[in-house]
Amino acid sequence: MKVLTAGQIRRIDQQTIEAGFPGLLLMENAGHRVVEALETIGTESRAASRMVSRPRYSRGRVGSGMRSKRRGRPLSEERIVIFCGKGNNGGDGLVVARHLLTRFAPVSLQVLLTVDPEELAGDAAANLRLFEVCGGRVSREASPDMQAATLLVDAMLGTGLEGPAREPVLSYIREWNKGFPLARRVAIDVPSGLSSDGIPTGGEFCRVDGCVTFTALRLCHALPPFCDACGEVVVGHIGTPDSFLETDPEFNLSLITPVWLRFLAQPRERNSHKGDYGHVLILGGSRAKPGAVGMAGLAALRTGAGLATVATVDSAVDRIVSIAPELMAASLAETADGFIEATALDGPFGDELIGGKSVLAAGPGMGVVPDTRAMLLALMGTVPVPLVLDADALNILALESDWPGDGLLVLTPHPGEMARLMRTTTADIQANRVDRARALAVARNATVVLKGERTLIAFPDGEVWVNPTGSPAMATAGSGDVLTGTIASMLAQYPSQPKPAIAAAVYIHGLAGQLGALEMGEASLMATDLLRYFPGAFALCATS
Repeated sequence: MKVLTAGQIRRIDQQTIEAGFPGLLLMENAGHRVVEALETIGTESRAASRMVSRPRYSRGRVGSGMRSKRRGRPLSEERIVIFCGKGNNGGDGLVVARHLLTRFAPVSLQVLLTVDPEELAGDAAANLRLFEVCGGRVSREASPDMQAATLLVDAMLGTGLEGPAREPVLSYIREWNKGFPLARRVAIDVPSGLSSDGIPTGGEFCRVDGCVTFTALRLCHALPPFCDACGEVVVGHIGTPDSFLETDPEFNLSLITPVWLRFLAQPRERNSHKGDYGHVLILGGSRAKPGAVGMAGLAALRTGAGLATVATVDSAVDRIVSIAPELMAASLAETADGFIEATALDGPFGDELIGGKSVLAAGPGMGVVPDTRAMLLALMGTVPVPLVLDADALNILALESDWPGDGLLVLTPHPGEMARLMRTTTADIQANRVDRARALAVARNATVVLKGERTLIAFPDGEVWVNPTGSPAMATAGSGDVLTGTIASMLAQYPSQPKPAIAAAVYIHGLAGQLGALEMGEASLMATDLLRYFPGAFALCATS
């Protein structure tokens, strides 16, 4: 699902109009999409939505029926108040008002205009006249009976807002937020007062349960710090051809949705065997930190890899094998301090260990010492399979200006590791996550999985995908090691589809965290608990 800036959406709307699709018809279709979504959007409580078992995004098309099985009361039984501004967003709201009035005849329908009616122009003015012809009336002030509203629609400010909301709209935003205790709250496009590009303005904005937007998501819907403030988001199709979205190289930011992951639901061939699902090699660990590679290996098996071998220092092998009998282990020569020796993979032993493997993951628990640094750099220049690097492997790379190797490389940094890789600060990374992830991916010809709230996947071609799953419960030791094993597993199983394989790994990992948080709470979840919730996460993807 594409994610566009305000400028990009204006450009594509203009392109659609120039192609022969009248602006008035775009507005009419937008109103239809909102009405279609109003019965369902926001019917889950905000308290529950933080840990819901699936992301709150959906895509609707003309005539396809966007309604889900989850519904509120019929629109004919609602008491509805629509707040309308003077621009195109207000025009959308007036289309909604007309269709609600003529098609559903709700218990009550009232429209609040934030400006005098004569200030409306263009398509918005045309739709005000149509609403009034159908018997509708507008007012400028909220009346006491409006407080009984069961449904509010915000159509005051759209995607063109720059800076904080100002009067007279600001007073209406405050009215919206302080009253209407019984109402579900739905915004058209974005909550009024919020920058659609997700830029903090310091101003007030409408608190909503969900948004109905059109053609594509806006940055504020998909990225922190305001994605949670947008609630459930429905994207309506209003006439812009999909080809307009797919052919513009600047439209290179997308949100991962379950539709992309339907390949995970394909049943396995009945005559298949473990060799058909890849053999993952996890390299890392040390005498003091043997658990990380074990968790990565278990995650690889739990998410479908046919075989998983953990290669670690000799003193840690017994502890790794004791974690799970399904894991295979390879003993590596170690230094006196308990780290992998620089020459541990030299010669026939290393060739035999790596030979026949589908994916190599390295870094968890490995340590940053001269021996592990020399070993990893030598390995990167010769490894013939996809390479997933995490943890100490990333910290080793951060010490290097040139990286060896030219195969498929996946980096999985958290913001601190990302800052070291790019020789900047964590604050800089967090303030420019999309730009920094894309820059590193392009510069290093690597896929970058930048972890955190709304984990990003940046590809060498400049595309960036946003993952909507995850939970604060996953801020715990070992969660990243589980992700490393999951990415390696998916690459092993789907070698011809590296992009969707990596996206599936990140999405499933986050969804397992949400399911775990829902059952165990955000404070109690441990990394190994995630393994219990992978089956449920797969099942949800299969039924989406």
